[in-house]
Amino acid sequence: MGMMMAVSFSRYGRLYYLDPGPYSPKVGDKVLVPTDAGSEVAECIWAPQWVSEDVDLPVCAGLAGEEHLARDEANRRRRVEARSIAKRLIRKHDLPMKVIGVDYLDQDNVYKIYFSAPNRVDFRALVRDLARAMKARVELRQVGPRDEARLQGGIGPCGRDLCCATFLKDFEPVSVRMAKEQDLPVNPLRIAGACGRLMCCLKYEHPLYVEAHQRMPRLGARVQTDSGAGQVVGRNVPSDTVTVRLDGGGRCACPSASVCSPRKQHDQRYGDTLG
Repeated sequence: MGMMMAVSFSRYGRLYYLDPGPYSPKVGDKVLVPTDAGSEVAECIWAPQWVSEDVDLPVCAGLAGEEHLARDEANRRRRVEARSIAKRLIRKHDLPMKVIGVDYLDQDNVYKIYFSAPNRVDFRALVRDLARAMKARVELRQVGPRDEARLQGGIGPCGRDLCCATFLKDFEPVSVRMAKEQDLPVNPLRIAGACGRLMCCLKYEHPLYVEAHQRMPRLGARVQTDSGAGQVVGRNVPSDTVTVRLDGGGRCACPSASVCSPRKQHDQRYGDTLG
């Protein structure tokens, strides 16, 4: 058993999990999160609660005071100003770049500017102008489509906040085979996320579909339903049901267990346990 809380550095942004330590922040309180660049201010999204597993988490560094909030606000203003300056100088240099995000490390006086571009870009002259305009060291880092979506955030085809921007830690390879095994149409417009790549949920939902398809009646199987005999023509893993085309005409949706031969044999011997 242990205590865990969740914080976010931006509203509706990715959640980070902490051990609250001796502190008891409420939802909406500003807390200090240990990072490589020192303690940073974040907002408590989930109040501390007990969890059954013992997990090794960073420990909350305390509640944010006035000096911490003032520093955080000053850094936010610097990031907004840096984004504006970067956009202006990119237009001046006529470079095919799009600013995605800006980080500012006030301890080292370093700006990290993340950008996307269709190809490699020679930005050496741009960096010199940026450093001169911002009076700080500037680092430019090119990111791909997935990282661009993660940094910008947005709404996915499902209508929810992007997984990569809220809880996914790493991007794992996703293949079209996973879409086929989830009975999805192999249509790029249907299985692509906001980044234009295959949706990440195809990867982390894949094991569930593999296990379910091993357990559920296969497509084309002959089954007996309460409405009569028929053939399985569809499977719905989230609802654990199968669609059966009846020999007498029409279709019906049934719980997969109700048409599974081993389950029916079990019920005939020991009694109906579906209800």
